[in-house]
Formats: sequence, C-alpha cells, structure tokens
Amino acid sequence: MATLIAIVEDDPDQRANYADAIVKKGYETATYASRAEALAGFDERIPDLAVLDIILGPEVDAGFQLCRELLARKPTLPVIFLTERINEIDKISGLRLGAWDYLPKPISLDYLAERIASLIRINDVRTSGEDSVSPTARRVGGLVLDQDALLVSWKGRRVDLSATEFRMLAKLVRNPGHAVSYETLMQSTMQSLVTHNTINTHMRNIRKKFEREDDEFAGIKSEYGFGYRWTVGG
Repeated sequence: MATLIAIVEDDPDQRANYADAIVKKGYETATYASRAEALAGFDERIPDLAVLDIILGPEVDAGFQLCRELLARKPTLPVIFLTERINEIDKISGLRLGAWDYLPKPISLDYLAERIASLIRINDVRTSGEDSVSPTARRVGGLVLDQDALLVSWKGRRVDLSATEFRMLAKLVRNPGHAVSYETLMQSTMQSLVTHNTINTHMRNIRKKFEREDDEFAGIKSEYGFGYRWTVGG
C-alpha cells in the first residue's frame, strides 16, 4: 500500500499546490478542507503522515484538535503543523501536543516535500521492527544515538524522539558534563523563530520521554539563564 500523506488545509490553491509537490515525491495524498472532512477521512484510513493547518474556516484551533485525535489513534504518527500562526504560544502548544515539526507559511514546496520525505524515512526505520544499531552509533554511558535513523535508546530501551528533539539531544551529549547554551540548541533545531521558551518546551518533552522508560532518569540539568547540561556518562 502506498504511503499516504494527509493534507488538511482550507485554502484550495494551497491545498492543491501541496498535494502536487507531495505526489511528485511518489506519495499518495488525501486532501481535506475542514476538520469534519478530515475526521471522516481518518475513519476510513489513518495516514502515514499528516500536514495540518491550525485555522480551518471558522474553527481557529481545528488543527490542534485534529492533532489530538490523530495521536490518540496512532501515537507514533508524524504530524507537521503548517500555518501562518507562528507566535510562540501556538508553536509551544503544537510541540506539547506531540507534533514532529512546526513550519511557517509561506513555504517552499520543494522544502515541504523534502521535509516530508525525510520524516517518512525516519518513521519507516522506527516502525520496521528492526532492533539493529548502526555501527556508527554514538554511545554515552547508557545512551545510544543512531544518527542514521535518528533513534535513541536509554539503558537498552528505545526512546522515541522527534527529529528536532533528536538533534537537540545529540548537541547536548556531544560534551557530557559541559553546559550547552540556548543559542547552540536553537541552531540545532533547524527552525526559525525559536525562543528560550521553545527550547524549554522541547527539553521538557525529551525529559518526559526518558522518564517513561526510567522513572529515575536525571540526565538533563537546566543551567539557569544559559542552557542545559547532560550529566550522565562520558
């Protein structure tokens, strides 16, 4: 079955442009103009990745509601918010919901298609059922970072991070015991309009995911006003 990308966007021209760019990458698309249409479509088939606008017609938070619904059905689903709502509160809300990425409009169609392809490749590796680790994987104490698949394990247990969270963690553990500044962590996200609060949100999410696997995890320490430090292994 072909990989299905769902596009939920109420502007018909943007919706068609996104679909065209994604189809050229070899993916199947399902396009929806409203939250109600999308929910009906998801009842028929859950996509392999979803691209969501936040404002859909009169519903100003429809994309957030759809994200909750999708992740309740399939917690590992990659979700991308693609929106004109780029203020910090909205971005943090999207990340807390579990979105893999939060992209601002307008966007290059080539970039969008490549971003989707990258996330699909990562998710395919994660869901393949293979537990093998790349020989180039980085080991720091009980932590293993597989750069090829953006996979993380902690004390032998897998920790599912988004691509952005993985890049931040990789930057953090490069020099265990040394503080990493907010500015350095911002650069690792490869996103625009990143603030200290956004970094703090990412770090809270990373901690929570480690704590689900190890309730005594305490490897990430905050350096007040400066950034964060990885304190385990070396």
